[in-house]
Amino acid sequence: MTATTDGSPGAMKPCAAAASEFTDNSTTNTPDITRQGPVTAGVLDAARRATDRGVAHLLAQQDDQGWWKGDLETNVTMDAEDLLLRQFLGIEDEKTVRAAALFIRGEQRGDGTWATFYGGPGDLSTTIEAYVALRLAGDLPDDPHMERAAAWIRARGGIAASRVFTRIWLALFGWWRWDDLPELPPELIFLPSWFPLNIYDFGCWARQTIVPLTVVSAKRPVRPAPFALDELHTNPRVPNPRKRLATPTSWEGAFQRLDKALHVYRKVAPARLRGAAMKSAARWIVERQENDGCWGGIQPPAVYSLIALHLLGYDLDHPVMRAGLESLDRFTVWREDGARMIEACQSPVWDTCLATIALADAGVRPDDPALVKAADWMMSEQIVRPGDWAVRRPGVEPGGWAFEFHNDNYPDIDDTAEVVLALRRVAHPDRARTEATVDRAVRWNLGMQSKNGAWAAFDADNTSPFPNRLPFCDFGEVIDPPSADVTAHVVEMLAVEGKAHDPRTRRGIEWLLAKQEPDGSWFGRWGVNYVYGTGSVVPALIAAGLPTGHPAVRRAVGWLESVQNDDGGWGEDLRSYREAGWAGRGASTASQTAWALLALLAAGERDAKSVERGVAWLAGTQREDGSWDEPYFTGTGFPWDFSINYHLYRQVFPLTALGRYVHGEPTYPDLATREGT
Repeated sequence: MTATTDGSPGAMKPCAAAASEFTDNSTTNTPDITRQGPVTAGVLDAARRATDRGVAHLLAQQDDQGWWKGDLETNVTMDAEDLLLRQFLGIEDEKTVRAAALFIRGEQRGDGTWATFYGGPGDLSTTIEAYVALRLAGDLPDDPHMERAAAWIRARGGIAASRVFTRIWLALFGWWRWDDLPELPPELIFLPSWFPLNIYDFGCWARQTIVPLTVVSAKRPVRPAPFALDELHTNPRVPNPRKRLATPTSWEGAFQRLDKALHVYRKVAPARLRGAAMKSAARWIVERQENDGCWGGIQPPAVYSLIALHLLGYDLDHPVMRAGLESLDRFTVWREDGARMIEACQSPVWDTCLATIALADAGVRPDDPALVKAADWMMSEQIVRPGDWAVRRPGVEPGGWAFEFHNDNYPDIDDTAEVVLALRRVAHPDRARTEATVDRAVRWNLGMQSKNGAWAAFDADNTSPFPNRLPFCDFGEVIDPPSADVTAHVVEMLAVEGKAHDPRTRRGIEWLLAKQEPDGSWFGRWGVNYVYGTGSVVPALIAAGLPTGHPAVRRAVGWLESVQNDDGGWGEDLRSYREAGWAGRGASTASQTAWALLALLAAGERDAKSVERGVAWLAGTQREDGSWDEPYFTGTGFPWDFSINYHLYRQVFPLTALGRYVHGEPTYPDLATREGT
């Protein structure tokens, strides 16, 4: 199968809205964007060749069932905690331990530390967990690589300075006192959904982790430790130095005192109430186990759920436990050198919709068998039963997609929007099926709009200010507020569906315009970072009818051009989530260069010098096999705290950008005449 390269440029816009219909809330001046002359034939020819090679490479990666899935790389805490889980349950085996240790050892940096993303600084908790895992694998404290790690850990405060989740893992083996951890009572399961700090106030990923951890916190198990960890304390005689409480009038101080009260409650909690709470938690956990045995399609809730259920009497041969353990094995990637890497999650739905869009943009015919097969698989994955999202939106008909193979309880809004856009790029022979699938998805996405007019990833109005303040929640986001990138994808999808003038879409557009940063960029919640946010929002605004001359679009173009690297590419380091000076700054990557180009192309900048240089960078850095190399992490789980390298990002986004450069903006075959078309 080959792609055509003679597609006619020129975008079919879903509608054409007047610029005056949308307010502009920024007060910065509009940059003066000057044209640099027509594109050179050499760059266009190189882009065509790169597009054809990229198409061939991506098509070769499609599964026989129609889906794509790239490796999802995070950090070694996944591997370390997998070994700790196996040690706790008594199911460790030599082959697994050796392979996991090989991977963990290979990720250690010269200073003895482990980072959470490529090129990032050493992370204390990650380094502690990796160190302990290697001790379990037989590495000795006086081995040079272990001595370097331990010295670095002590210099940064030792175990006492690590995050709560790390200390929970250590408490399971007596390396940390349970009394010195924040209390998490299982009675939390009984709080009604309207009550502050009920489980549905937490984002779905945190909710699925917290419920089993309430059981673990109540049970406080301790397995015999195979060795001591005195070398990881600044003072082994006083491993947890006392800290002064914050002032009681501050939020931090108030929640610290709430935690102390919960520690007192633990001593007087009625046994029958506590027992009933743990039974309810167990029932909640079991009811949310997916068909493949996992929980939420992600690794962390799975490991804690297995521990909690085991503590409540589920033996390892119980079908729930057996299925859960088998699901974790499916998160394993075996590398050629014998190392074993654990994926935190798997992304087939996300990868497949993005691959479909990329191939269609790159000139593959909309009725090509590969695209039809992908559409068939995506439609078969639509979720038509309610999940936890229905607690806040009980009257909404289900119809979304999850990120993973199996995660019916937690479809997400972002995947659903992109799947619809992908399906609209395919000329499927069963048009009635496509229409029914898309209509249901659109209704679900509209039903998941938050009160402020924007969209989050998994829930509506999951914006309580309290969960992030709990002493227990010291790692990553635990709520799911609306974000610019998800909102942009939904707005773009609604525009394609002829709903650009729908009041709900217009509220989303107004929210996006209000959230533009003073420099012209948008914050990226689920991708790194301002380049991702801007690369998502600008195409959506143009699809929804904003003219390319709109001040918000002009500011975005000006910002993107101001942060372009000297080599012609774009890159942004994850440190931009913490330090403003890193915004839009970093080594050029294929995916981030593509995001910038998608925004510039949508903004009408095809002939600009910045676009020509970006396209030349993509074409020039493509490998002979049609792929790109990208060791940098450009995906986001939790801003700064948990980063992701989606191995397919380096393929689908560059191909999308090159395709739109060669063939023009997207067209949508077989769409009926819609508003403004």
